[in-house]
Amino acid sequence: MDKTPILDVRKLSVSFSQYTTALIKHRLQVISDLRVKLYSNEIVAVVGASGSGKSLLAHAILGLLPYNASLGGEILYQGSPLTPKRIEQLRGKEIVLVPQSVSYLDPLMKVGTQIRNGKTDQETQRKATATLQRYGLGAETEVLYPFELSGGMARRVLIATAVMASPKLVIADEPTPGLHISAAKGVLEHFREIANEGAAVLLITHDLELAVEVADRVVVFYAGTILEEASASDFRDVSRLRHPYTKALWHAMPQNGFKAIEGMQPYASDKPRGCPFFNNCGFAQKNCDAEVPYRKMNGGYVRCIRGESCAT
Repeated sequence: MDKTPILDVRKLSVSFSQYTTALIKHRLQVISDLRVKLYSNEIVAVVGASGSGKSLLAHAILGLLPYNASLGGEILYQGSPLTPKRIEQLRGKEIVLVPQSVSYLDPLMKVGTQIRNGKTDQETQRKATATLQRYGLGAETEVLYPFELSGGMARRVLIATAVMASPKLVIADEPTPGLHISAAKGVLEHFREIANEGAAVLLITHDLELAVEVADRVVVFYAGTILEEASASDFRDVSRLRHPYTKALWHAMPQNGFKAIEGMQPYASDKPRGCPFFNNCGFAQKNCDAEVPYRKMNGGYVRCIRGESCAT
């Protein structure tokens, strides 16, 4: 593995300016102390429930946050800061997004034209046809409009459009919603192929079961921060996991009993000062409500004062 990460996110925070009913401006921090590294030839899955802030990570990397957002921390790409000017140059080329919604496809433009990005030279045409074939889509797909595609076909078209640029970093934001399990697994296998060819893939998903099948590492996100980073192989045995929330996710998987997690994820404005899982954790102590450092443990990382001492 290359010692220099393709992507290095350091202590990232994202906040938004808001106005109260009294027209008093305040800042709402929705992401805090987010850290993640990606290397070439690997997939890192960011897993969390809806509303945990996962997609904001993708938007922050791509420079697509709204005007009222403020960014803290640092994002490095291949060892150098990913400044607004630099991301504008790299976005859609070396750094690409496979979006959550197929509505990103232009409904009034044929698939082939979108894949080729409007280019008509023979080399681009050849590459577009070969790329579609790689994902099981024949040349006839090029003359179709997006509304003529099935859900699985549209997902594969989005992936084909992304890899046409031969990217070094692929950000896949919930790429499998609404797909049958077999189709979803097929889509994720394509990302495995992309990583095996040298790219780094950041997979943002709520589906832990699929994530551990395809990813090398899993980052567990909750209420705007990372609670644990673990090897995907750690999820084969709950005793190898470090945080109570991660263990609760493990028990909630169908093959592990489908046990629901108690409580609700706190809103950004209601998060406790320490571990955000504090109010729902069966092993919480008083000092869990104070600042909890993110630390290395047993080959992974955890934001928990107890770590492996928590019951399984």
